[in-house]
Amino acid sequence: MAQEEVKEFYDQYVDHQSKIGVSTRHRIIHQNLRNIGLKSDSNVLEIGCGIGTVSSLIIKSTPQGKFLGVDISPESIATAKKLNPQSNADFIVNDMSDFTSDIQFDFIVFPDVLEHIPVEQHSRLFENVAKVCKPSTKVLINIPEPNALHWVRKNRPQDLQIIDQSLSMQDLLNNTYPHGFQVQSICPYSIHMNHPNYLRIVLIRDGEITDFHKVGKVEKTLQNLKARFL
Repeated sequence: MAQEEVKEFYDQYVDHQSKIGVSTRHRIIHQNLRNIGLKSDSNVLEIGCGIGTVSSLIIKSTPQGKFLGVDISPESIATAKKLNPQSNADFIVNDMSDFTSDIQFDFIVFPDVLEHIPVEQHSRLFENVAKVCKPSTKVLINIPEPNALHWVRKNRPQDLQIIDQSLSMQDLLNNTYPHGFQVQSICPYSIHMNHPNYLRIVLIRDGEITDFHKVGKVEKTLQNLKARFL
């Protein structure tokens, strides 16, 4: 798929996003970010920010931090800038293949975007993301639950975007672990459906283990007691 085709698709997708505005899905992504530690002074990178709907919620929550939104679509970025003129926020056009930043980010957000980026590009993507992370940066990934996306592909293909992959956890691990990311949690959940249709995945940027030892007797005893009475 030519990159220009993808840009054109999302340039034309701006009207659709504008009509939807800030949705329940966007609010859940924002709340999940707060649940994993977002603070008023956090620096946040949002990859695939579109017209800045999730961005608007994050920016309001981080008035003392810095926000950077990135998207492949020039029209989307132009709209995001108009909708989010705050001085601590910036938006740039970039496909993440050569992304760099002087900011070290506390949180990286992928709001339903990884499924729209060819999986063969994911390793390079996370390699570049790792360069702008702090040692304990958290990455929040929201993607469609693979089985739910399979159902859509079979029964409602008209709802799919130009690239819409069902992502396997194995691919995710293969493309993130080599760049220093570890999985903290994977949680399926539902928005307005009778089965889970989304996955919330949290990664943490954690360097090599430099101190690996058994805990003391008190901690070990408490852990044993908790396990016994679960």
